[in-house]
Amino acid sequence: MLCRVSLLSLCLVLLAFPWGHLLGDDTTSPSKLPASTPWNLEKLSQPPEFYWVDDAGPVRSLFYVGEWYNGIPTRVFAYYATPGTLAGDTSQDKNLPAVVLVHGGGGTAFREWAELWAKRGYAAIAMDLSGHRPIENTNPHSPENRVRHSGAGPDQGDDEKFGSIAKPVEEQWPYHAVANVIRAHSLVRSFPEVDPERTAITGISWGGYLTCMVAGVDSRFRVAVPVYGCGFLAESSVWHDRMAQMSSEDRERWTTLWDPAQYLPSVSMPILFMNGTNDGAYFLDSYQKSYDLVPAPKQIRVTVNMPHSHPDGWAPQEIGLFVDQYLRGSTPLPKVDAPRRDGEQVVVPYSSALPLKTAEIHWTTESGPINRRKWESQPGTIETDKVTTPAPPAEATVWFVTVTDERKATVSTEVQFALAPAP
Repeated sequence: MLCRVSLLSLCLVLLAFPWGHLLGDDTTSPSKLPASTPWNLEKLSQPPEFYWVDDAGPVRSLFYVGEWYNGIPTRVFAYYATPGTLAGDTSQDKNLPAVVLVHGGGGTAFREWAELWAKRGYAAIAMDLSGHRPIENTNPHSPENRVRHSGAGPDQGDDEKFGSIAKPVEEQWPYHAVANVIRAHSLVRSFPEVDPERTAITGISWGGYLTCMVAGVDSRFRVAVPVYGCGFLAESSVWHDRMAQMSSEDRERWTTLWDPAQYLPSVSMPILFMNGTNDGAYFLDSYQKSYDLVPAPKQIRVTVNMPHSHPDGWAPQEIGLFVDQYLRGSTPLPKVDAPRRDGEQVVVPYSSALPLKTAEIHWTTESGPINRRKWESQPGTIETDKVTTPAPPAEATVWFVTVTDERKATVSTEVQFALAPAP
């Protein structure tokens, strides 16, 4: 189907490649990106060289060209699957929508994630962003079941994410991670079985963080779904104390280069944000602030006490439904307007292609760390074009409303803060 090159040939291609890092005219992103944007987007929009590790299995594997790191060329491991590879007949793969799958911290390329999306009818590529590859026939969720490969880029530890901020940008993990996600997108768009105008991105945890960044940088995507990850990490996140230990200059440099808040205002495609009320890494106040920055069509699904893991992050059906909505013209998720208080009630106008089954209001009256508060819920009433719920208690500090249609697909209103979020 596509070219196969030897590792030696790959290295020669890498050594010959023109790796400038000055921004020029590009076809990847809108011009309103901040001037500090460090990636050469014009070059990243070109398909990278690659070669197959396995081009015959139901879920295939490959290496593609990455960035240079510490003066040497790198390569990136990825899984790739389509409906045809799963069926053993790739002749059926034509004009497929595609999805780029971005793992989180402690994760890797997940075969099962690519397979899940191929079963949904997509071409799916899931790459490793830590210089590893999974050991076949082992549990990929266990870090001991991965190996560093030759030509690896930076790992995804604390030092690579935060401790390297004084180094050149090309030696820092966020630079490589974003670049390698965009390269995976350029690669999958080049495959003859893929419709390059119907591509999506979704990522989990640090992958959600990267999805927020890439959605702002690579406007070729048609839809995006970040799970857990968001911006404003120095303000309110599990890394607040870590970043407070930086010098003010380093912290400002990190925020300017690597915080998604810099790139979310450039998002041009529909985007669905998904997180839990008590996420241990990405806190709800920063999540809402990140959502507020996006000028494009957007929706949000907040779940009370949503667990945090890769399987929990790719399981919600709303992810597939939202992507299908924009890439395959499928039945859309319900949409809700901003909630408003009306006496002892909250009123939320909505539109839905399918009947709603439930509506609920969720609130917490507690203060202190936002991810440790106890939440309560109460059902509401569904009418033709609006839902009504009891108003949250006067002492509520944070609240929001959810609606669920007959598919059990849920969306939320924006999160309402009765008091200013704690710093």
